[in-house]
Amino acid sequence: MRFRLVMIGLMLTAVLSMALVGAVPARAQDGGTTHVVQQGENLFRIALKYGTTFTALAAANNIPNANLIYVGQVLTIPGGSGTTTTQPQTTTQPTGGTYTVQAGDYLTKIALQFGTTVAALVQANNIVNPNLIYVGQVLTIPGGSTAAETQEQPQAQPQEQPQEQPQEQSQPVPTATGAFELGGHVDSFAYPDSMRQAGMTWAKRQIRYNLGDDPGIAAGAINQAHSQGFRILLGIVGDPGQLGSGGDGYMDQFAGFLGGVAALGPDAIEVWNEPNIDREWPNGQIDPGMYTRMLSKAYSAIKGANPSVMVISGAPAPTGAEGAFGTAAVWNDDRYMQGLAAAGAANYMDCIGLHYNEGIVSPDQTSGDPRGDNYYTRYFWGMVNTYYNAFGGARPLCFTELGYVSPEGLGGLPSGFEWGANTTVAQQAQWLGRAAQLARGSGKVRLMIVWNVDFTTYDSDPAAGYAIIRPGGSCPACSNLGTAMQ
Repeated sequence: MRFRLVMIGLMLTAVLSMALVGAVPARAQDGGTTHVVQQGENLFRIALKYGTTFTALAAANNIPNANLIYVGQVLTIPGGSGTTTTQPQTTTQPTGGTYTVQAGDYLTKIALQFGTTVAALVQANNIVNPNLIYVGQVLTIPGGSTAAETQEQPQAQPQEQPQEQPQEQSQPVPTATGAFELGGHVDSFAYPDSMRQAGMTWAKRQIRYNLGDDPGIAAGAINQAHSQGFRILLGIVGDPGQLGSGGDGYMDQFAGFLGGVAALGPDAIEVWNEPNIDREWPNGQIDPGMYTRMLSKAYSAIKGANPSVMVISGAPAPTGAEGAFGTAAVWNDDRYMQGLAAAGAANYMDCIGLHYNEGIVSPDQTSGDPRGDNYYTRYFWGMVNTYYNAFGGARPLCFTELGYVSPEGLGGLPSGFEWGANTTVAQQAQWLGRAAQLARGSGKVRLMIVWNVDFTTYDSDPAAGYAIIRPGGSCPACSNLGTAMQ
């Protein structure tokens, strides 16, 4: 698939390469609460501390661009007045006791409620993967010996509430419970209601990294998704030329960038994209062992900055073209996945990334593709079983791209995509819904990101043909996907 890589152009003037640093709230002259911006903070994280929203903070402080704050800036916290000081949520909860996970919970949220850390919760409860908790799970809250009766409460409540909450509220960000979830790769993010209708709780954006980039370029995408109530997967891809010449030194800098992004609070990061083809990896250096070395550095940096971020391996391009073009230019993805497993890549990921974007038959089919070669990448189950079995079921699968191209309403498909010429929008909708249903019930798939929601490019890269928002703004696939997620 030819990607249209999205560059997030919003640059924070604050240095956002460190983990979130706590700050003590100050008393304003009028008796309210103020907060001094610390290195590594952004409005979304500050709002989370004080039980408000970043839009309310921006309005209270006359900030025209919510992505532009600076270290040392004094912010007024909306909602406090008189002699009452609104405390951050991280200090209002007692520690100790137990807590039963509720719908809408995730470890970062629970840690904030009880004034502890994700790392402490993970250690106290022997949690192998911080992204995998479930409703009804009883967690030990570290830091005290007296059992708290919090398990009977749907939400842990602050001991001291702000006197007034702003009326404008962000959508709640859904919980990652380890069950199957659905999302979409967005361009403009102009159709959040359609995404909700489709049962989506995740959004994906893609960022191209170049040497010297500040992690703050990702803040806008993270904040936008969270403000709309979606979890965010960032696919972060570097430069093949810089990697080819820089080797391990480049990998170290790339990993440092990923750690800085992780500190901003995304929910998942996909490390690179399609590393089995020379469009994304240096020609002559395609090697699953080399990628695993990068993945190990990235995993350590991400988890060191934010253990709750789900790390997804970079999905290979589904292809069988190495015989035609040679292994300097491309590795078949099944052989590449076997190489990753042999190199120990499972130790450095929470989920196995994969793409499926060349289907022209129902996801129920395992044979009968009109192209006649019966190659496994033509079929939904061919991809699921090949990737899952390569790792012996050691990790779940994450479709970071799954889509069906239809030229209906757009004109003929470009060269290289003629195979999709007969797929209708109705088939696209039906097949996406069925793929979500099958993935959800497979026990093998953790996440499915639909490629794509609202891209409009339709030239040599027919991204608009994959979009579920069709010309005119309709979304036939949304109802099928929504039904699959009920």
